[in-house]
Amino acid sequence: MAHIDAGKTTTSERVLYYTGLTHKIGETHDGTAVMDWMAQEQERGITITSAATTTSWIYKSNKYKINLIDTPGHVDFTVEVERSLRILDGAIATFCAVGGVEPQSETVWRQADKYNVPRIGYVNKMDRSGANFYDVVRQIKEVLGANPCVIQIPIGAEEKFRGIIDLIRMKAFYWHDETMGADYELDEIPADMQAEAVELRDKMLENLANFDDNLMEKYFDDPSKITEDEIHEVLRKATIAMQINPVVCGSSFKNKGVQPLLDAVCAYLPSPLDTPHIDGVDPRNPDNKLTRKPDDNEPLCALAFKIATDPYVGRLCYFRVYSGRLDAGSYVYNPRSGKKERISRIFQMFSNKQNPVEAIEAGDIGAGVGFKDIRTGDTLCSESHPILLESMDFPDPVIGIAVEPKTQADVDKLSVGLAKLAEEDPTFTVHTDEQSGQTIISGMGELHLEIILDRLKREFKVECNQGRPQVAYKEAITKTVELREVYKKQTGGRGKFADIIVKVGPVDEGFEGSLQFIDEVKGGNVPKEYIPSVQKGFQIAMRNGVLAGFPIDKIKVTLVDGSYHPVDSDQLSFEICAQIAFKNACAKAHPVLMEPIMKLEVVTPEENMGDVIGDLNKRRGQIEGMESSRTGARIVKAKVPLSELFGYVTALRTITSGRATSSMEFFNYVEVSTALAKEVVAEAKGRVELL
Repeated sequence: MAHIDAGKTTTSERVLYYTGLTHKIGETHDGTAVMDWMAQEQERGITITSAATTTSWIYKSNKYKINLIDTPGHVDFTVEVERSLRILDGAIATFCAVGGVEPQSETVWRQADKYNVPRIGYVNKMDRSGANFYDVVRQIKEVLGANPCVIQIPIGAEEKFRGIIDLIRMKAFYWHDETMGADYELDEIPADMQAEAVELRDKMLENLANFDDNLMEKYFDDPSKITEDEIHEVLRKATIAMQINPVVCGSSFKNKGVQPLLDAVCAYLPSPLDTPHIDGVDPRNPDNKLTRKPDDNEPLCALAFKIATDPYVGRLCYFRVYSGRLDAGSYVYNPRSGKKERISRIFQMFSNKQNPVEAIEAGDIGAGVGFKDIRTGDTLCSESHPILLESMDFPDPVIGIAVEPKTQADVDKLSVGLAKLAEEDPTFTVHTDEQSGQTIISGMGELHLEIILDRLKREFKVECNQGRPQVAYKEAITKTVELREVYKKQTGGRGKFADIIVKVGPVDEGFEGSLQFIDEVKGGNVPKEYIPSVQKGFQIAMRNGVLAGFPIDKIKVTLVDGSYHPVDSDQLSFEICAQIAFKNACAKAHPVLMEPIMKLEVVTPEENMGDVIGDLNKRRGQIEGMESSRTGARIVKAKVPLSELFGYVTALRTITSGRATSSMEFFNYVEVSTALAKEVVAEAKGRVELL
């Protein structure tokens, strides 16, 4: 996992080559990388979808099986990192030796923290001009708040990078270029680096001594008595406990440092057996907590983390087996749907190629075919021992565009294609605008939607016309109001009646979720069976705000009192009453429009900095700071509204003659100015009037 262009795929290709899985090293810039198999990835030289494979590595005479997933670095495809981290045991956080800790490095690091994934730091691109290993280690500590433990240091840097020094063995590694880095030799540490290596080894031991009493005793008594095995043991224990992050270095493109990285994976990252059990709940009684041990003899428990559409086998579901064993042709139970499904075939994946297997055992990753109803995040288990695992959280889309097929004959093909793509990617959504009747597709950014449209054209043979990008605005209310709403309808026979008194306002600080609903009804004035209907009515109404029909993000509703009719009241009456109350209350509660703000980082030459800042100011950007990079360029950090960033990459290239680069990620939603709010509301109403 890493920022864009830190070398994830290049490193993955070397891992496949040195472990004997491939016989030729593929390169991203040539479009020949095994893990970048999509046509769009090969053309652009970027990773779009996470690719999984299984390989093995011999470390200290033991053969280790490694399930490897190569994830994208672009913020538009952050869902791929999210779901991979949810099911993996460990991660290699890759950093560019020149760029250091970049914006997406922070994002993926936080995602790994969220899922408690131990990780190794790998400082790549030590051969690049401006490479500085020690500065990257400093940034890992200061920016990420991690505890980096340097176990390797580089011999030289930039064009003089020749090898690495292992501080545990106190030996130097040198690679042979003529064998594509497959062969390397251990040698003595160069004399001019001996003092530096001794000093850094001492720092490493001092850091490790904090996590083990025996090691601390030896460290103060006589550090020379500390054995290699003791260092490995404490380092592994502290890494798995997420108290330390071993840091190694290399240059994957120059084929240096990958084998010691694989050794570090086997030595320090957890195996499935290091996780004592996986926690879940009984789907029939969510208060009943259940656990499963990573054992083939336990009842089956697996998590579906990715769905892909394959042109040959159809819908392919990737899953991680936590306990038990999943056999081809067997039945699994899905607690979400409450149905049994038969998995006709099981595969072990090698990028986009499937290798059929008879079974996938505890701790392994596989893919299955034959599911009729499956979604990302579903639990697969045995019907006799059901368990429900925690699912995954996915970010909301921030940008949407209207699409329509170029020919009437493609209408059905478009809806089929969009449904399959939305099933694959939880951050891509499709809906029909109620007011305009247009099909709106929403995603995480311009590149995300560009790739979706390209896939529609290539995979589903649908040519589309597209509208101007629409920002995913939201609405919010700023004050609390109390309101009485009476819904009464008499049409002959049984009528409709509901009466509620509610307080509607902003949510309490720290509340996570969208609707904070509090029931304060006393004496049964509103019967218990109608209260969920009131809550449901508000939940439905939140989808369309009162200003311009954008969804309301968060709201607090307190049901204070009300009344009912013994004959005319029913659940639907209270639901409709709540929806009317929502509209009337929000109109009085000072509604405001909220827009998404992006965190933008621009790396530009010094002479173009004034033009870049001037352009950002025109785009309503707030400059957060400016730093100098080690290569002499300037780094401008700003927060800019997403609505001002459409086509920014092209504009930036024009301003700087193609010399600047930018990266952005979603930050938060903020209130828009009155003038802009009027403009957006008028535009939304104009679309309705046009229809």
